[in-house]
Amino acid sequence: MQENGKTVPQEVKGWNWGAFMYNIFWGLGNKTYLPLLMLIPIFNIVWIFVVGFKGNEWAWQKGDYQDVETFKAVQKTWNRAGLINFIVAVASVVLYWIFFATVLASLFGNNY
Repeated sequence: MQENGKTVPQEVKGWNWGAFMYNIFWGLGNKTYLPLLMLIPIFNIVWIFVVGFKGNEWAWQKGDYQDVETFKAVQKTWNRAGLINFIVAVASVVLYWIFFATVLASLFGNNY
């Protein structure tokens, strides 16, 4: 795929956890502004997955990278931070529901 005359190498394509979790900040940091569409309510539920999947391609096209290795080194930090954030978010939701279920069980549980 080409935009502005820049071919996207196959090695660049793929999922980007940083673009998925930090979409707006990631977009501003990578000079690609399509992640700003995350500000549109309801639409952002689908768009977050598009940003995660297409983010690397957009960043390559808008960036001034000399080679794929440099690009991957920059995105590696975003990917690591995004994945850690995702794991923490999922763990927080799971712990919240365990806590919530425990409180409900203690308040409304049968005392036989």
